[in-house]
Amino acid sequence: MTFAEPAILALPAAGGGAGVPIRELMLVMLTAAVVTFLATGAVRVLAIRFGAIAVPRDRDVHVEPIPRLGGVGMYLGMAAALLFAQELPALTRGFEFTSDIPAALVAGTLIVVVGIIDDRWGLDALTKFVGQVTAAGVLVVMGVSWFILYVPFGGQGTIVLDQLQAGLITVLVTVVMINAVNFVDGLDGLAAGVGFVAATAIFAFSIGLLSEQGGDVSVYPPALIAAALAGSCLGFLPHNFQPARIFMGDSGSMLIGLMLATISTSASGRIPLNAYGTSDIVGLLSPLLLVGAVMFIPVLDLLMAIIRRTRAGRSPFSPDKMHLHHRLLQLGHSHRRAVLLIYLWVAILAFGAVGTAWLDQRIVVVLVAGGLVFALIVTVVPSLKQRNL
Repeated sequence: MTFAEPAILALPAAGGGAGVPIRELMLVMLTAAVVTFLATGAVRVLAIRFGAIAVPRDRDVHVEPIPRLGGVGMYLGMAAALLFAQELPALTRGFEFTSDIPAALVAGTLIVVVGIIDDRWGLDALTKFVGQVTAAGVLVVMGVSWFILYVPFGGQGTIVLDQLQAGLITVLVTVVMINAVNFVDGLDGLAAGVGFVAATAIFAFSIGLLSEQGGDVSVYPPALIAAALAGSCLGFLPHNFQPARIFMGDSGSMLIGLMLATISTSASGRIPLNAYGTSDIVGLLSPLLLVGAVMFIPVLDLLMAIIRRTRAGRSPFSPDKMHLHHRLLQLGHSHRRAVLLIYLWVAILAFGAVGTAWLDQRIVVVLVAGGLVFALIVTVVPSLKQRNL
């Protein structure tokens, strides 16, 4: 690891310096939503015939067998939307100068295949972990990696990572995000809704702050992937919101985590320092801070589960019924209310991070603080009512 002065890593601009084409990106999102919605209906029929059925277990909330493999429909929607985007004149340059989108599709294909095997036959934790590391490794090999890190103190500028360091950091971030979303997928509509909120927040950030780079094509991959991911999650929700007719399974939850990691790496890992200047470190770190805000609740759930299980002398991957969504149900919330509450917490943190790119930071702090107080009140009210009875 070496320290270096800011490097100029900007890629050629698209559209003569025009901003990000919002209408085309919205069309990509709509395409992903429609294709996912239609494909998921067909996938449900195939899942039943294939025998990919989630039979209720002690730790599960559902009481009837539900088909899995919904992640396949989500993947088809994302893939169709991104391939469609390549044919749009306003977006095609985003495919010409970077390999981020092909890398996302290849890694996504791999993680979905691992998820299909797990959804149908079941995989042990180690084998699934190897599959996650392999998918993350595909991103690194195809060029999606953390090449530089910005240091907001000491006047050191940037830390330039060598190939090994960049690869290790990228794999670590990716595996953590995959498992965080996988852990949070415990209630109907929960992971899909969290994925939609996260992807929408990152999409808003991409077309806002990053568009200030003058249409640089390095903006396009994270914006495109975020649009496709948001659309696929939205298209899947009608099938999955309580009462669910199909589960996304590991093929879906791991896909969401992988795509969020790809977006954050694509956006943060190679933002040119000269596009902002050393004083605007918030702008430079915003993509990473945004994803950190978006993933705070899932990662918190992941860390709490690991600590809880290891202290009990069990494997960190051993199942239990103590996740955050289980605790909300124990507080007296209904299934749908518990899901909506987690949406609320994630949205406050995610759009609070996005707000720093649009509003005065003092206003954002006040709004986020108010939102968190409101979320806390509506979260604990059922528990207070039970105590008063």
